[in-house]
Amino acid sequence: MSDANNTAGDANGVNPEKDLSAENLPGQRGQGGEEIRVQRGMFGANNGGDTSGYGGLVRSVRLPGPASRPYGGWFDEVADELEGALEEQGLLPGNAIEKTVVDRDELTFHIEREHLVRVARTLRDDPALRFELCTGVSGVHYPNDKGRELHAVYHLRSITHNRLIRLEVSAPDSDPHIPSLFSVYPTNDWHERETYDFFGIVFDGHPALTRIMMPDDWQGFPQRKDYPLGGIPVEYKGAQIPAPDQRRSYS
Repeated sequence: MSDANNTAGDANGVNPEKDLSAENLPGQRGQGGEEIRVQRGMFGANNGGDTSGYGGLVRSVRLPGPASRPYGGWFDEVADELEGALEEQGLLPGNAIEKTVVDRDELTFHIEREHLVRVARTLRDDPALRFELCTGVSGVHYPNDKGRELHAVYHLRSITHNRLIRLEVSAPDSDPHIPSLFSVYPTNDWHERETYDFFGIVFDGHPALTRIMMPDDWQGFPQRKDYPLGGIPVEYKGAQIPAPDQRRSYS
């Protein structure tokens, strides 16, 4: 990255990615996808001291856009079989699958939350799909992705066919409810509890949705992006480590 671009980003708040080609930015999507925010600093925090040393960093946060056919390889086979199986059940695929994303050679189906359980059961039970294992659910919080700030991402593996895909479901901060997949994949029991604990996503139908890491009386959800950096000091072998917003700032 040139000094000129660094200066522009620091002085004017201009995103230097706008002036650089995608080849020079490993891991970036260039102008592709959907930009949901411009992040400043390593973690994008704006309510506490930036202790990372990267306070001048400016970069886009982008979500990949929908892919177009052909997806390539076995991705088309899985997509065709899923859509066909849903049609056999009387459900239009377009009503259940919001978009299909192929990004970094990985396949993700974005699913409307009211159809999540049916889609997951279809992926598990259809002989041509056989995604027998869900290895967990991850929470993601995009405060600037208005109307779909909270995302739950499920990682499904087919042991029969040796394939790996994702399901992604979104919900707004104002209505953080997503159906539980415990009835389809019982291994999600503790994973959904952890995602609820840290992100506040309410998994409807879970048999015991309680905190699993934080104390029962903890206020808020500490892995949301808008959770304050400040907190309680940590005691470690007799030493007191100050809360993050009380540590030395490098910016």
